[in-house]
Amino acid sequence: MQFTETPLKDAFVIDLEKRSDNRGFFARAFCGREFEEHGLKPVIAQCNLSFNHKRGTLRGMHYQLPPATETKLVRCTRGAIYDVIVDMRPDSPTYLQHFGVELTADNYRMLYVPDLFAHGYQTLTDDAEVTYSVGEFYAPGYEQGLRYDDPALGIEWPLPVSEISAKDVAWELLQISAGVKA
Repeated sequence: MQFTETPLKDAFVIDLEKRSDNRGFFARAFCGREFEEHGLKPVIAQCNLSFNHKRGTLRGMHYQLPPATETKLVRCTRGAIYDVIVDMRPDSPTYLQHFGVELTADNYRMLYVPDLFAHGYQTLTDDAEVTYSVGEFYAPGYEQGLRYDDPALGIEWPLPVSEISAKDVAWELLQISAGVKA
């Protein structure tokens, strides 16, 4: 695996190192030892699958508060998505900054999402499928979210939003004063 750190500290884009022959290819998609060597948490508590009918569907931006913070390893297994993360760690030098990357079934790319990062994505194709390996068991009482269109974040989504849940539209806008989230 090739680990490329994003502009957001502790978040990585991971590309497979394919070993190809006449049959196709083989590649390791997860190795606890390699994750540890890069300072990442190599724990998988749950694996989730999301299927999305329509191009332009937006899911997110979600994160979990302590003690139920979640790391995620996200990969698009069918179609294509634009995946976005936001650093929600108040003491981080990249607090409230975001990063986006295109994940597709064809590029096999993955995104490692650290604890206390909001995560969401928009589908770029119909019938997009996304898998998440999550480092903690889901705890609904600790879930938080950000509005996908919050002007304080300035995220530029590639398409108009065609579908979004009522919950994701209802997250409150950030109230930022002197660089601090209220």
